[in-house]
Amino acid sequence: MDIINERFSLEGRKAIVTGGAKGLCNKMAQALHDAGAEVVLLDILDSVFESADIMAASGTPVHAVKGDLSDFSTLNNIYSACLDKLNGRVDILLNGAGIQYRCPAADFPQDRWQKILDINLSAVFYMCQMAGRTMLSQHYGKIINISSMTSFFGSVLIPAYSASKAGVSQITKALSNEWASQGINVNAIAPGYMATELTQNMKEVNPAQYNEITSRIPMGRWGKPEDLSGLVVFLASDASAYISGAVIPVDGGFLGK
Repeated sequence: MDIINERFSLEGRKAIVTGGAKGLCNKMAQALHDAGAEVVLLDILDSVFESADIMAASGTPVHAVKGDLSDFSTLNNIYSACLDKLNGRVDILLNGAGIQYRCPAADFPQDRWQKILDINLSAVFYMCQMAGRTMLSQHYGKIINISSMTSFFGSVLIPAYSASKAGVSQITKALSNEWASQGINVNAIAPGYMATELTQNMKEVNPAQYNEITSRIPMGRWGKPEDLSGLVVFLASDASAYISGAVIPVDGGFLGK
């Protein structure tokens, strides 16, 4: 049992979580913290400071950095601020920040397309690139990108989101090919339909669509934030030492149906 606990422990590890102020990313950051990691929450929201204070109430330190990942001119400074909080070391990067916009493809606004690609795809690569340089110098690191179930199949009304998440999956594989031999594991999690504030709105506004989706999930329910916690800790820990370049669905069996 001690061997198992040691393999999954994140004691002494240092992590950066983008989009960590709230929602699924906050819960994944909490899982890393509960496993022993010192965490920096990076988000554009002012609430990131309160979220860090709440998480830091017990266990290892939690820090907050506010920054706009779509402003590429500030990314180096944002990353440096995160790294400074961790005394120059980062063992885990969780790229979770993302945005969404629903619109028929024929009418999809160019500015919305660009903003989604900037945050969901380009910023993910740049954060991987900056953290990767640090990890290469350490000869150790765990990068976990948040892709989506939509990276496996075409969707409707979310062309930019689907394109961005498919790109995240491919970036994950490409970086793994370059860095796996140098002590860096690069993997992605592809959540399915998850119960969040946004999907709660769908349940109320369009119950027929919500029920139709639910009927297609073999487990008969939407995912909960805690359904991601175990996989996040696993991929961040030494228990996943021989896993790299994987895109792992967490979807209640949806893709297998």
